Amino acid sequence: MSQVDYDMLIIGGGLAGASLASALHGHGLRIAVVEASPFDAADQPSFDARTVALAYGSRVIFDALGLWGEITQAGVTPIKHIHISDRKHSGIAHLDADAQGVKAMGYVVETRVLGQVLGRHISQCQDIDYLCPATLTSVDFATQAASVSLHHEGRERHITTRLVVAADGGQSLVRQQTGIKTLRANYGQTAIIANVVTDKPHHNVAYERFTDSGPMALLPTAQLEHADTMYALVWTVRNAQSDQIMALSDEAFLEQLQQRFGPRAGHFIKASQCFAYPLSAMLAKEHVRHRLVIIGNAAHTIHPVAGQGFNLGLRDVASLAQVLVTGLQRGDDLGDVQLLKAYAKWRRKDHLQTMAITDGLVRLFSSRFPPLILARNLGLLALDVMPSIKQVVARQAMGYVGKLSRLARGLPL
Repeated sequence: MSQVDYDMLIIGGGLAGASLASALHGHGLRIAVVEASPFDAADQPSFDARTVALAYGSRVIFDALGLWGEITQAGVTPIKHIHISDRKHSGIAHLDADAQGVKAMGYVVETRVLGQVLGRHISQCQDIDYLCPATLTSVDFATQAASVSLHHEGRERHITTRLVVAADGGQSLVRQQTGIKTLRANYGQTAIIANVVTDKPHHNVAYERFTDSGPMALLPTAQLEHADTMYALVWTVRNAQSDQIMALSDEAFLEQLQQRFGPRAGHFIKASQCFAYPLSAMLAKEHVRHRLVIIGNAAHTIHPVAGQGFNLGLRDVASLAQVLVTGLQRGDDLGDVQLLKAYAKWRRKDHLQTMAITDGLVRLFSSRFPPLILARNLGLLALDVMPSIKQVVARQAMGYVGKLSRLARGLPL
């Protein structure tokens, strides 16, 4: 093959793109990451003040990459118990870390923390060039290489690469420019995101409460002044309700939240600034082409119920890294579509299964049809008393789905 500028060009330096670059560091590849906003910029969409619920399996991946220690030092809150309930109905279920033989079901961490850790790691890797601020202008694929045009530091730049990785989010410009079609579902719902404080310690309990307007989640988190009484709130409402809720005063917001959620977490006494995000699901019809692979939110976006979005993308990263390193060891062309198809085949089950579960949960628990209400509450009660069912659900929640990558098993690539 003729000489190229890079072995791999990652378009998008958010959580998925930065994680992939970190995973492939030290394997003899020349890697570039293209990102419009610096890690510490106020408009960096992946690393804002929101939180991520990392599944236990994601912690294992970060640990295998040698990054978990730094993430922990910067601040994480373990989820040791998960409480699931259906508002105004009797169905309740519990998941417990001790019963699953793990220290935590998952961990709550600010995206800002992940961005800082990943940013420091990438900046120290001599085999990774961080091209920022840079935006994609065009991308063309040929037999021997892909050619990418960027607007970088005020000038046009043309780069050749063996493989383009699209990690540029749900509105992926790479996906649009290559004409890859998507399947979409609009839920007619909006997620209201905020941090809230209660008058009771959270005891590392995460709550998932289903309501007729959508699920509500409280994830235990911490700041110095609220070490054990703060939660990250994800409150799903119908689109028609979102403007009204966003316009409420702090007191009225807390009062309505209390009325909707109930008293289990205590009395809500403080809320941060709120943000609203319309919700939909998307799945790209193609995840690989010759010299192209799409990962993370560029390939799939899902409803935040069960908190699986970034975890699904991180499993993409771990699997793709393993496929590429294995191909590299065999002397394969990293952009060869047959190699990339092995990745797509591997990830297909997890994508479809996770999307089906999250979509099914939203639709099932939003229904007001009496037989479905009865069925879902019987299901919650069965989950709570049947260990075999509970183990299956717990493993899904912890990210143990299908064939596990080496990183997901805590092993080096």
